[in-house]
Amino acid sequence: QGTLVASGGGSVQAVGSLRLSCNASKYTYIAICLAWFRQAPDQGREGVEHITESGGIRVYADSVEGRFTISRDVAQNILYLDMMNLKPEDSGKYYCAAAHYPCRSTVHTREQDFPDWGQGTSVTVSS
Repeated sequence: QGTLVASGGGSVQAVGSLRLSCNASKYTYIAICLAWFRQAPDQGREGVEHITESGGIRVYADSVEGRFTISRDVAQNILYLDMMNLKPEDSGKYYCAAAHYPCRSTVHTREQDFPDWGQGTSVTVSS
């Protein structure tokens, strides 16, 4: 089992909701910057959101703004992604990622900024 464990994926109908969790309690380092990425079948990985250590700054992809909310429980070292008004195009595998240094971008959630990754959890949204 890895040090970042994502859970909460499943199948849901369009406009439904899901909450994803990522347990980082066994992460080797102090997780300063945490993120969610997703990958649809036959597509590249897309940065969804990332959040600073304090939770004070969150960066959203345009495609999820207003529908997805990232948050973190600092004491428990758990990252969440609350997804509302889901669309079929939100389907894919969702990965949590961590960095043991401050978030490097305030604009984009970029793969190269996160050295450590969880195994992913699948989300399927049907129309």
